[in-house]
Amino acid sequence: MTATTIEEVIGFLDEIIQDAKNTQSTSGYFAALYRRVTLEVKSKLGQGYFDDDARMELLDVTFANRYLAAYTEYMGGQDPTKSWQVAFHATENSKLIVLQHLLVGMNAHINLDLGIAAAEITDKDSIQSLQGDFNKINDILGALVDEVENDLVEIWPFLLWILKVTKKVDNFLVNFSMSLARDGAWKFAKEIVLEKGTPKWDEMIFERDGKIETLGNSIVNPGRIERFIFWIIRISERGTVADKIAALEEYFELQLIRLQIWFCNKYPP
Repeated sequence: MTATTIEEVIGFLDEIIQDAKNTQSTSGYFAALYRRVTLEVKSKLGQGYFDDDARMELLDVTFANRYLAAYTEYMGGQDPTKSWQVAFHATENSKLIVLQHLLVGMNAHINLDLGIAAAEITDKDSIQSLQGDFNKINDILGALVDEVENDLVEIWPFLLWILKVTKKVDNFLVNFSMSLARDGAWKFAKEIVLEKGTPKWDEMIFERDGKIETLGNSIVNPGRIERFIFWIIRISERGTVADKIAALEEYFELQLIRLQIWFCNKYPP
């Protein structure tokens, strides 16, 4: 799976989602969310929202190909980056709730892949010009991440009660802050772009991958109280894995109008 256009990215995500439904794999949860993000980026191309549409599509495709490569490697019995190994191993853990699957996937993709992708399509002289569009794609990601909790409350109402009676889950969610992830990814991009074509490039990716792996493990293996709360939520989740993927897809589709209004208000034509 190697995409050359944003349309091909969407096509590959459709394949992953359908395969996940067929095999009852929780890998479809993140793929459903990521498809929604990609469609939103695609809808903004040619609308004057981005400073450079061609560069933005290149960033989107380069970014997505890191996920597609990791997925292909894992499904083929190979080892992707450690960050993605945590996320894909999590798909084999039936005790995790949907929220954990989404967050551990976003952890690998945003905290590791996004900075690398930004550095890959620029150089030390041009990377600063990317910051405006980099922030805009993160605004799209952030708007969806911020709504993940609300999305799941709509689909699984019991989650709302849990969130009201305990601060533990709230504290858990704070550990994955979209603003911190965005800022960290941009800082990493500016650091790593200086080492393109040198052995230091691979060393820096390896070092960061280890740090993001640790954060991913904290999402999959939270504290005792959080685990108990998530267990309660897990047994309240209704339907098969395929049902939950379909529910996420439906909700993300309904969310599109709200997201488009928000984005237009923030970045008027």
